[in-house]
Amino acid sequence: MNIRAVRVEDLAGMQDCNLHNLPENYTMKYYLYHALSWPSLSYVAEDHNGRIVGYILAKMEEVDEQEGQPATNHVPHGHVTSISVMRSYRRLGLAKKLMLQSQEAMSSVYRAAFVSLHVRKSNRAALSLYRDTLGFTVNNIEEKYYADGEDAYAMQLTFEH
Repeated sequence: MNIRAVRVEDLAGMQDCNLHNLPENYTMKYYLYHALSWPSLSYVAEDHNGRIVGYILAKMEEVDEQEGQPATNHVPHGHVTSISVMRSYRRLGLAKKLMLQSQEAMSSVYRAAFVSLHVRKSNRAALSLYRDTLGFTVNNIEEKYYADGEDAYAMQLTFEH
């Protein structure tokens, strides 16, 4: 297994991984936007044949995305848009490695104060990874966050600089 920064030629493999595993899907333009805007925050896991078997898509929050806060109160922080690992490659620690790579870049490259993410309330495996393994805390419950009406935990991890 190899974890490395995303390249434009990886985007189709990332999208394939997403379509196989998650109900929330994105256009190729959205992957490209992340890869070009924040090239040091998104990573892929590839098998020995170079096939993309996992990815993390992450970004820095824009000032206008920080709801209810004046621009002068902007705190630089990262956000995990999407993370996925193919089923046959789960339980190998790939999601943890992808998260840690992205978090390190958020903290060191962008001086992010924290990272946020959303996770389905029903996704016990992801919740365990975020809360128990990586130290995220639940900030809020966002009702009907997902298109199918499921609630999401809004989670956050503060970085120590």
